[in-house]
This record gives sequence, C-alpha cells and structure tokens, in this order.
Amino acid sequence: MYSIDREQQATVRDSFSLRGIGIHSGQAVAVTVHPAQDGGVRFECSRYPGVTIPACFSSVRSTPRSTVLAAGDARVATTEHLLAALSALGVDHARVVVEGEELPALDGSAVEYVRAILAVGRKPLDRRREPLRLRRPVWVSEGEAHLLALPAPGLRLSYVLEYPHPLVGTQVASIAITAERFATAVAPARTFGFLEWAEQLRARGLALGASPENTVVIAPDRILAPLRFPDEFVRHKILDLVGDLALLGRPLHAHVIAVRGGHATNIALVTQIGTDAARQMESV
Repeated sequence: MYSIDREQQATVRDSFSLRGIGIHSGQAVAVTVHPAQDGGVRFECSRYPGVTIPACFSSVRSTPRSTVLAAGDARVATTEHLLAALSALGVDHARVVVEGEELPALDGSAVEYVRAILAVGRKPLDRRREPLRLRRPVWVSEGEAHLLALPAPGLRLSYVLEYPHPLVGTQVASIAITAERFATAVAPARTFGFLEWAEQLRARGLALGASPENTVVIAPDRILAPLRFPDEFVRHKILDLVGDLALLGRPLHAHVIAVRGGHATNIALVTQIGTDAARQMESV
C-alpha cells in the first residue's frame, strides 16, 4: 500500500483499462480510467460521445441490483465497485470511459480495481480536501431496511445482513474505512446470489452475465465456491455501501449503521445527506 495524504485532493497518475463481462447485461464491456484535474469522478459512454455523467447522487437513474447513473439517454450500470475503490484509495477526480453501458464485473469484487489504482499510483493536486461532516444524525427506512448515519471523526460502516438461509443467516461487521483496511478487508468480497433467484432475475433482464467466475452462488444445501472470508457476504454489502456513499462527491465523516440495506436505501441515505449539506451551504 502507498501512503495517502488525506489532506490533498488527488487523481490517478496514469490511465488504466479493464475488460470483462457485464454481470447484468452479459455483454463484453470495458472501462478506462483517465486522470482529471477537477470535476470529480465523471463517466462517459462511448456510445454517447460528448455526454458526461457526474458520479453524484442526482445522476442515479435506478438501483436494480446495482447503481445505474445516467444523463439523458446515456447510462452506465454497476458503478459501485469502481467508485468504492476510487473513493477509499483517495482518488477525487477521474474521467471514466465505458465501452458499453455497464462496468465489467471482473471477479465480482473491487480487488482488480484496487490493484489497477495502486499500480498507476495517485497524483496529489494543489487543492485541499473538504470532508463532509455531519452536524446531526440522518436516517432512512424502507420496510425492514434501515440506515442511520451518525457524526464521527472518520468513516466507519457497520452492517447487519440477514437472510433466512441456513448457510447465511445473520452476519454483522463493523469496519473503519481506511485505504489499507478497504483494500484488504472489503475490496476482495464478491457479489453473491441465491441459486433460486437466477430464473427470476434473468426474466427481468438482470444477472445475464452472472457466473461462478463473478458471483458466489448459494444453493439450498451448499455454497458453490470457497469463501474468501467467513463473513464475505456482509463485507460485500459494505463494499457496495462505500461505492454508493462515493456519490456524495466528498469524503464522508460518519458512522453509518445499516440493517438489511441495499442500493435503494443506500441512495436514499446519500440523497438525504447530500441535500442537507447543500442546504447548509446555502444558509452560510
């Protein structure tokens, strides 16, 4: 791991590209991350030249098993793993060009993004970072899903995952998100799904590219791959949450506690935090 100066904004030192299959589209796709001096993280779809999609909560189009960002007719799906890696490793600005309309699933985790960012390195910029510090608790609830963000000196994510499956049950994890901790304890956690979901998801046009190479499949009586962590499923939920929180466009200082959350509730919390922050700036 390289040392990260959290006081200075940064971009990547050089471009890098990764190719693979879109986990939902099933299509061959690619992503190239270029350095940028300002503007935050911005996506561009090769099919819609000249259209830029800012990586911010106002760009969210939908959350069907991933976070889809859009501007006009241009859209890019499954953004959360790359955004999590960029955010956790302290990359504030980047131009992300996507061939297709979805980022590659790779191995179902963020570890290849982490390796690529570490390989090219991080280039500090002559601007200070301004973390978003909560002034009050913020929470959202939808059915049995609940997220609460509390003021804190840094970013800690605590997650309670529950599934009525004997091989999953309840998993709980609480992780302070630093570059090194993210890279070693969160980024390798892979996407997972239940075998019984497959037919229903594919009928909805989702998970068309899901395979044992990018998804940990949970069958009724066994898990069809060796786990990287005993609690890999809840760690993957934390990975997704890091990526969705990156849509705030600034490092968040908060302790976020999630119970049975998902992309929809993640984005609801991010929207509430971001809207509150904008109001506070207007009142200054």
